[in-house]
Amino acid sequence: MSQKSTMRAMVFHETGRPLSLETVRVPGPGPDQVLIRVEACAVCRTDLHVVDGDLTEPKLPLIPGHEVVGRVEAVGEHVSRYRRGERVGVPWLGYTCGECRYCRAGQENLCERAGFTGYTLDGGYAELMVADHRYCFPMPERYAPVSAAPLLCAGLIGYRSYRMAGDAVEHLGLYGFGAAAHILAQLAIHEGKRVYAFTRPGDTEGQAFARRLGVVWAGGSDDTPPITLDAALIFAPVGALVPAALAAVRPGGVVVCGGIHMSDIPSFPYRLLWQERVLRSVANLTRADGEQFLSLAAEAPLQTQTRHYALEDANEALSALRDGRLEGAAVLVP
Repeated sequence: MSQKSTMRAMVFHETGRPLSLETVRVPGPGPDQVLIRVEACAVCRTDLHVVDGDLTEPKLPLIPGHEVVGRVEAVGEHVSRYRRGERVGVPWLGYTCGECRYCRAGQENLCERAGFTGYTLDGGYAELMVADHRYCFPMPERYAPVSAAPLLCAGLIGYRSYRMAGDAVEHLGLYGFGAAAHILAQLAIHEGKRVYAFTRPGDTEGQAFARRLGVVWAGGSDDTPPITLDAALIFAPVGALVPAALAAVRPGGVVVCGGIHMSDIPSFPYRLLWQERVLRSVANLTRADGEQFLSLAAEAPLQTQTRHYALEDANEALSALRDGRLEGAAVLVP
């Protein structure tokens, strides 16, 4: 157990109020939990949706953060999988019931009683945290903590979205070239796909960043790509991108909405959906997604672009993400 009885944490109390740096009690691990000393916690757009009130049912007060890399400090009595000192990763999905129809059908990402790290469960904007050991992942030592943290959501949700696009994809469009897209682009290119990056209109820096990662084309979300796409993944929370992406994919193509929240989708003519185009969303992740993706991440030469912030600068990191001032991902370091 940690020698300290208190820790620093950034705490969310209500929408419209910045996170506050507070000294709080170190949580003790329950029977199925591990106590983790946080080494790094990436800042996700979902965190923004929580603090901005787009996601309306957080536990309060709440310690946000669900892209956590850390070392096990102590284990509960039922935990045999991890030992003190091992590096683990903590994702968004923090608990499932194992009993509902979705869990029984292998769709635990849709569990009716799921718990979510940094939303209904306290997360990693802190020096220490507890997590259910069954929903943690062993993290490869080859990645430094700051580099590994974005893999725990940006990487995982990007990977699930990528899988939902299907196998018949040669030309892949990515709308919103931030934390998720910059990781996924590298994986897709490693697997031989041709990737097309769509940024905010006029974001020439973001487009140059995408080209440096090897995409074959980069432009604004209001531009037409030079070739009809087989699939498009939307990571920006902008509903107006849905008809734009449908217009960019071929007959039989797939558009996947990869975010947990999106502004309203405007009406669009049926011809954009016709010819067996598919429009679908992605919700959360499964532990199988995590195991598969982290195995691939260990094989592919994935590099995460990050900007470091001290824990107490979490509000500044959230503002940078909100304003589109980041290349890659912001990461808090306690």
